[in-house]
Amino acid sequence: MANILYGVNGEGSGHSTRAKEVISHLLAQGHRVHVVSFDRGLANLRKDFDVTEIVGWRIAYVNNRVRFRRTIASNLLTARRTAASISRLIDLVDQKQITAVITDFEPLSCHVGRRKHLPILAIDNQHILTNTRVSYPLQHRRDAAAAKMVTRWMVPGADAYFITSFVPAEIKRARTFLFPPILRDCILKAMPRQGPHVLVYVTSPAPRLAKLLSSVRSTFVAYGFGRTGQDGNILYKEPSLDGFLADLVSANAIIANAGFSLVTEALYLGKPYLAIPVEHQFEQIFNAYWLSKLGYGAYWDELNKERVESFLFNLSHFRDQLVIYPRQGNAALATKIDEWLADADTHSPSISRHA
Repeated sequence: MANILYGVNGEGSGHSTRAKEVISHLLAQGHRVHVVSFDRGLANLRKDFDVTEIVGWRIAYVNNRVRFRRTIASNLLTARRTAASISRLIDLVDQKQITAVITDFEPLSCHVGRRKHLPILAIDNQHILTNTRVSYPLQHRRDAAAAKMVTRWMVPGADAYFITSFVPAEIKRARTFLFPPILRDCILKAMPRQGPHVLVYVTSPAPRLAKLLSSVRSTFVAYGFGRTGQDGNILYKEPSLDGFLADLVSANAIIANAGFSLVTEALYLGKPYLAIPVEHQFEQIFNAYWLSKLGYGAYWDELNKERVESFLFNLSHFRDQLVIYPRQGNAALATKIDEWLADADTHSPSISRHA
C-alpha cells in the first residue's frame, strides 16, 4: 500500500469537493493519506480527515473581477510563511515515509515531491488548457496566455496528469489522461426535479447582478451576496451546504459564476446554466464558453435584462441538449489511480491512455 502526500488547493470549494471523493477511495483501498491544504480546503476536509495546514496562494476578487495587482501583493506578503510550509512538508515526507504525491492544483506538495524525487500525480481540470488541444474565445487570448502560464507554474513536471472535464479535447502531451468530472456521492444519488426557482450563486457580492435580476420576472434563490432575507423576487440565503444542495437539486435553472464543480454538478443534474464568469478568470471563461458551445446553457461577455430573459425563454431547448449529456460516475478515474499507484515506484509508461 502507498503512503501518499495529498495536496489540495484551498481556493474555493471545488478542489476539496473532488479531493474528498478521491481521498475516500484511497483510504478504502488501504492506502495511508496525509492531506495538506489551506482556506476552504482546510475547513472542508478537516471534518473528515486529518489535515495539515499550509500556506496557499489566493486570488483577490472585487465586484466579480480578478484584481491582479492585489493578488500579487497579498501573496508576496506570505513568502516567509510559504518557506516555513515547505520546510514543514519536507519533515512530514521524511517522518511519514511518503512514497507518492497526489496534487489537486496545489504547488507546495508538488515542489516538495520533486525535491524528494517522489512520483507525482496531478488530478485537476486546469491542465486541459496546457495538455490538450481545445478551442476558446480568441478575444480572451491574453487571459488564456496568463492562465496557461499559471497552470504550468503551479504543478510542473508531474509524472502523470489526470484531467477531469466535460469538454471534448485531443490530448497533446504524454502521460495525460482524460476523465469525466469527479462528482460528489450526494450528486450521483440525487433525484433532480424542476422547482419554481432559479438558483443564483456568486463568488463575491455582486450588487449589479442583484439589481439586474430584480427587474426580471422570475423567482430567484441567491447565495454569495453577503445578505439574507426576501427582497422582491429574490430570496437571499446564507451559506449552507445542505441548503444549497437542496436548492440545486430542485432548481429550474442556474445563474452563477462558472466554477468547474458547480457547472459539472448542474450538468449532471440536467440544469440549464447561464454562466457569469469572473472577469479575467480564464478557467471560468473557458467553462462558460464550452457550456454554451455544447448547448447546455448560455454565456455572454456582457449580461443585461434581455439576455437573462432570453436564457429563461430557451430553457426547454437547453434541457433537450442536456438529455444527451454523458452522465458517468467516478469509477474510471478511481481505477486509473489504482493502476498508477501500483506502478508509481518504477514510473512505468504502460498505463493505457484511454480512460
